[in-house]
Amino acid sequence: MFQKLLKEVYGISADSEVSLGRYHGYKLNEGLYLIMDANGVKEQEISELARIADHMQKAGDRNVSMLLADKEGKQICDWEGRKYCVLMNRAVPMPEKIRTGRKLAKFHGRGRQIPFKVESMNRVGQWKQLWEKRLDQMEKVWSGKLYTEPENDFEKMFMESFPYYMGLSENAIQYLADTEIDDKPTKIDHGTVCHERFTNRVWRGTYFVKNPFEWVFDHGSRDIAEWVRDRYFANIQTSQPEIKNFLAEYQSITVLSPFSWRLLYARLLFPLHYYETVENYYITQSEQTKRQLEDRLRKYLNQSSEHERFLSHFYHLSDAPVKAAKLPAVDWLLR
Repeated sequence: MFQKLLKEVYGISADSEVSLGRYHGYKLNEGLYLIMDANGVKEQEISELARIADHMQKAGDRNVSMLLADKEGKQICDWEGRKYCVLMNRAVPMPEKIRTGRKLAKFHGRGRQIPFKVESMNRVGQWKQLWEKRLDQMEKVWSGKLYTEPENDFEKMFMESFPYYMGLSENAIQYLADTEIDDKPTKIDHGTVCHERFTNRVWRGTYFVKNPFEWVFDHGSRDIAEWVRDRYFANIQTSQPEIKNFLAEYQSITVLSPFSWRLLYARLLFPLHYYETVENYYITQSEQTKRQLEDRLRKYLNQSSEHERFLSHFYHLSDAPVKAAKLPAVDWLLR
């Protein structure tokens, strides 16, 4: 189906389909073509992404995918009742080993040099409102179930655990608010190109592809925090050396400011893993997915003391300059 789209709309005769995780990819000689679903994405966002990708590539990032115009010069095409974009990349095989921390710091460095105002993709300074909104929504769901019997084990766990995670969320929001009052952003705290969710799997696969459809414009600590969170929960017992190494790699290119450390820590405090598990449970229709999410929530609740320990020691394990940068602790975590 998509080979036909490439041929008829873009004039590209792709010769083979390639596996690119959740995207449809096709190869022609040294070129790689990704088909992106553009339904529900505003034209302004697409054109902003195209400009950002163009800047990143001109700044020296050869793995960034570029938006391709169709035969009529349009960045979004209509095909069989749906909207699509096509990204083009060089088919560069993924290196066996990449130093993710260094690569991310260089990526952020290029993103900070964007010479125009980013508007529709901008998330800088919006965490507090977004977190408060998410907390309010979940509190409404929880309050609505307070006076009824839990329907199943998941609901029972949710009802019992939410007050704890509400407290943790409020701590994160307060830590963020204090940071914005107490600390001044430096040059490295300018907005940059980040990912909706940067994990160890984003820059993995057969080919090294940096996909603009995964990007937002935000503070660089967003990506660092989400990578750390993902690695921590992948293996809570053995992730610390990996996390320490990642942060050291990043700082071999860009040293984090006190403001960056505090934003990073605020983001780790906010229990995103909990929110996503509960939200996805109430959204999904699949019984199998519900069972998986129930197991995941049970695991998180069983690990909550360990998670507190991780948060209380995070600055120490990551070699953060606690005294020099006056990085405040969260008192109750140290008890």
